[in-house]
Amino acid sequence: MAEVGIIMGSKSDLPIMQEAADILKELGVEYEMNIVSAHRTPELMFDYAKNAHKRGIKVIVAGAGGAAHLPGMTASLTPLPVIGVPVKSSNSIDGWDSILSILQMPNGIPVATVALNAAKNAGILAAKIIGASRPELLERLSAYMEELKEKVMESAKDL
Repeated sequence: MAEVGIIMGSKSDLPIMQEAADILKELGVEYEMNIVSAHRTPELMFDYAKNAHKRGIKVIVAGAGGAAHLPGMTASLTPLPVIGVPVKSSNSIDGWDSILSILQMPNGIPVATVALNAAKNAGILAAKIIGASRPELLERLSAYMEELKEKVMESAKDL
């Protein structure tokens, strides 16, 4: 059963959002992925956000470009943690519109926000949230972090 819901505003976001799916798969965390537009399919967004927790989802990763309302609107409708991924889209103002739209949420409706196009970090953060209550996942996360450290050490030796 999926524990992370990955949603995006349009199919053009998929190359970025796939990075969240890839790292979750690597870490052994089940996920589901869907296109849920805040502007073009608001009823679908409402249904997804209000019912995700009833289907076993524990964290939602929501990516959007441009006006980027999907993460914030989803967070306003769900009791689950939402991680927003600002996506630099074709109609973007160099990504700043997406970043600020997701980052500047009003008090009471938090959205954890990662860097522009950083869906991989959103996937890692989702795994860490779930891992807080799953020791075997924490072990996989620790091993992943150790691999990162080893890569840096190897790079330093190559200098």
